Amino acid sequence: MYSLGILCGLLFATASAGTSCDSLPIVDLGYEIYQATAFNETGQYYNFSNIRYARAPTGELRFAPPQPPLKNRTAVQRGDRAISCPQAYAIWYRCGLEMLSHQINDPSQCNSSILPPAEPSEQEDCLFLDVMVPKSVFRNKNTRKAPVIVWIYGGGFAFGKKGGDGNAAGLIQRSRSVDSTGQGVIYIQFNYRGGAFGFLPGAVEENGAANAGLRDQRLLLEWVQNNIHLFGGDSKQVTVFGQSAGGGSIMHQLTAYGGLKPSLFRRAILQSPGFPLIPSRYQQNELLQNYLARLNVSSVAEARRVPFEVLQQANLDIVAQSDQGTFTWAPVPDGSFVPSLPGALLSQGAYDKSVQIMTGFNAHETLEFVSQANVNNSVYLQSLETTFPTAPRSVINYISDTLYPPLFNGTLPYDDFFTRAQLSLAEAAFTCNTRYLQTAVREHFATYGYRFSIPPAYHGQDVPYTFFNGPNDQFVSNETIANAMQSYILSFAITGDPNRNALVKMPIYGERNQILDLNVTGIQQITDPNNNERCRWWQKALFY
Repeated sequence: MYSLGILCGLLFATASAGTSCDSLPIVDLGYEIYQATAFNETGQYYNFSNIRYARAPTGELRFAPPQPPLKNRTAVQRGDRAISCPQAYAIWYRCGLEMLSHQINDPSQCNSSILPPAEPSEQEDCLFLDVMVPKSVFRNKNTRKAPVIVWIYGGGFAFGKKGGDGNAAGLIQRSRSVDSTGQGVIYIQFNYRGGAFGFLPGAVEENGAANAGLRDQRLLLEWVQNNIHLFGGDSKQVTVFGQSAGGGSIMHQLTAYGGLKPSLFRRAILQSPGFPLIPSRYQQNELLQNYLARLNVSSVAEARRVPFEVLQQANLDIVAQSDQGTFTWAPVPDGSFVPSLPGALLSQGAYDKSVQIMTGFNAHETLEFVSQANVNNSVYLQSLETTFPTAPRSVINYISDTLYPPLFNGTLPYDDFFTRAQLSLAEAAFTCNTRYLQTAVREHFATYGYRFSIPPAYHGQDVPYTFFNGPNDQFVSNETIANAMQSYILSFAITGDPNRNALVKMPIYGERNQILDLNVTGIQQITDPNNNERCRWWQKALFY
């Protein structure tokens, strides 16, 4: 199988007849003209790479809402180089991953030396997308339209890039067997701004835009509605899916503007949907002022004139030193796009009620998020105070004494201080979000959910299963579960029902709170463990 990133010149030299540069199809978008970058022989699909969906977010558009691209029809674009937005990593996160994989064993090695170097693809002008369309779909684009799936990557709203989570070839190939027409789905992946570039809080007061990264996603979804028919896609059959910050992004898109505007997709699959809880204006202002001080400026307007390299270094430094479990930058309530926290909006009915959902979470979401030093109650309390600096002492005490009391006698779902801290963070930031979604949307549609429990079942371990590419996939230990997951995902995206080709039927969530557990022992129906009083308390957002 040829790499999806293969350049046209290489393709001409290695691919079979009929896949030369001259024979690859061209799409006229009106504002620009694009030729497919590659044809994947194994998957039988074209890849149109690096299609611009927004103007360069530089100069006066830095930290601002994205704008539609300008017209540039001077040449046919081939998207023949990698492009990603600026990336930034937290030391604690890289340390957790490397300790899980046993690349390091001593926490004293957790310093800036473990952070990856900048990639050549990183640039501020990064708002591009890729469209992967089966040859048969493109050939029949004028007579019938195919379902569309849009992947939103995770990365703590600080890192991540299109194509970074896996090769979509397996999904596209499997979609043809799931689709009753045999044509399969169109797959889209895209970049959005992260870190300070996409989530600089408080910028709206200075003609900026809090949550610019979420607005990038919204503009991308508008692009899909306006242009996907040119590739053979059905704009009325769009499914978004994403993991971690990608799933958290979808929660924000569902609740955008309090549900007063359509969310631009029909279905959503949210895997471990997560986002840090930064609701207070005090925290937002602290973050903004810290960033501006590092730039030696006093306003966002001045920051727009600072060289990119200086901006990115400040972003890197802030994210590197992020508190355990966070990446500093995140979506924040802004009174407009994000009226409040998504959980609260869902409980109030302030969301788009036309969207069907399926959710997933992992059995041990926060193995790599919680410090091994969290071994006593004082450390636990300190972590709560850091996470919720404006919360009253009564709230901190309620979390510590009532929601997650230090009782290790087998009556609670944790057995020591470390697993107590893991469950607290997992529920507050990830797993309870799936419960909020299920209880809201089940009032309007049949909803579905699963728990991924293949050991060790840590956060993100299910992503390679989503992008499974066959028996040689080194990151997948259970092919049966990988095949089942892809079948559930694609069947739901194409029909709204995950069970069209199911090995084991995924139950409707309903009033019985039923989901599937995907484990080494097989696939079993269980009651959602997030149906608990702790999740009901978190949804009230009483911590600010």
